[in-house]
Formats: sequence, structure tokens, C-alpha cells
Amino acid sequence: MLKEDENILVEGAQKIGIEFNKAYLEGFSQYLDLLIKWNQKINLTSLKTSSEIIIKHFLDSIACIKVINQYIHLEEINIIDVGTGAGFPGIPIKIVYPSIKLSLLEAKKKKIIFLEKLIEKLNLKKVKILNGRAETFGRCSDYREKYDLVISRAVAPLNILSEYCLPLVRIGGLFIAQKGRSYPEETEKGINTINFLGGELIKVENIQVPFIKQERYVLVIRKIKNTPLGYPRREGVPQKRPLHF
Repeated sequence: MLKEDENILVEGAQKIGIEFNKAYLEGFSQYLDLLIKWNQKINLTSLKTSSEIIIKHFLDSIACIKVINQYIHLEEINIIDVGTGAGFPGIPIKIVYPSIKLSLLEAKKKKIIFLEKLIEKLNLKKVKILNGRAETFGRCSDYREKYDLVISRAVAPLNILSEYCLPLVRIGGLFIAQKGRSYPEETEKGINTINFLGGELIKVENIQVPFIKQERYVLVIRKIKNTPLGYPRREGVPQKRPLHF
């Protein structure tokens, strides 16, 4: 990682409220190098420069940490990142909080191969890679309602995303959705779906990602009752026929 990139990362993290140590810097530096290298072979991100990746992936991923820690402390809890892609936001959170148990759920095999190489390179412990779709894992007893925290970033509109994520959250656990300025419309369409699936929207936090002008919001949804049997529906159905109440 170039010095100017390191400065962006450290300064941005400080603005978020995270003081970077040597281990954090080393982890993010290796992450950046591998991501740029692999992005030449497979499409992991549309961002081309290292500074863009640092700001719009790394800092954007960890910007939600302060909000999450208000409700559930990021130490030794069981987290699943749904639709993780190249590891966002799960891996950046894991670098900052290495004690968490992290599952990375991704449907595309090429991205799974990248994640395997990344975890090996960063020597990350207590990380599980799940190759498949949320609809499948959400119906499996080994994963259904097993997680303290389910997190997802830029995967689908809220009513669809809720059907992917809420079945995985244990009662009392949290579903965290990172959204842009369209969140009021998404929330209006999705609030009844959230309630039906066992969730309760308890907070919307406006967060500032350093060096980004666009608005960012963190939706905090608590699981207050079991998700009804039959949900999530089979693969592809939530996207083709989103729930409306």
C-alpha cells in the first residue's frame, strides 16, 4: 500500500472513531493488493484506483461499526455477511474485530475462490465460506435463526433483502442493512415485510463515510419473533415476487 493510500485509510478510520494499529494496516494492505490483482482476472469491483477501493469499500464497510456497537458489541459474536461479493463488509469488520465468528455467504463460485485465497493470505481464523443462496441457507436448520448479527451491503431492495436475511437472525439478534438516500422509499415498501418476517425496525442512523459526499444510512432491525415457516421462499422467488403487505 502506498503511503498516500495508507494516510487515507488511517485518517478515514480516525474520522469514524477507529484508531488503526499495525495489524489493521497490514491486513488492509494485503487485502488491497490481492483485490487489485484478482480484479484483473475476474470482476470483483468496478472501482479501479486504490484510493477509491479504500474509501468506497474499506471505509464504507467499517463506517457502520460504531452504530452496531450501540446495540451488540462486536466481540466473539456469530455474524453472517449475506451477498458478500469480494468480502464487503464482513472482512473489513473482521480485520478490526478478529475475535468475531464470521460466515461469508456468496453465490458466485469465482468470488468464493477469491475469498478462500484472501482468508488464507490474511490468516483469518473463525471464518466460514458458504457457497450458495440465502434462500437455501435460510431454510437449513444449521443456519436458520443461528446468527447474532446478519449484515448486508448493496445487495437488494429492503423488502427482498429482509427475506434473505431475517430468517438467519436469532431472536434478539440484529439485521443491519446499509443503504443510501433511497432508504425512506425502501422502508415504506418493506416495513410490513420486516414485521411479518419477525423483525422490528428500531433505528435508522445517518452515518458519514469519510471522503464521500453521498448520504449513507444504517438500518438497525431487531429480530423479535420467529420467521414464519415457509420463508424464505425457494431460490429466486423473493426477487421475482417481492413480498408486499
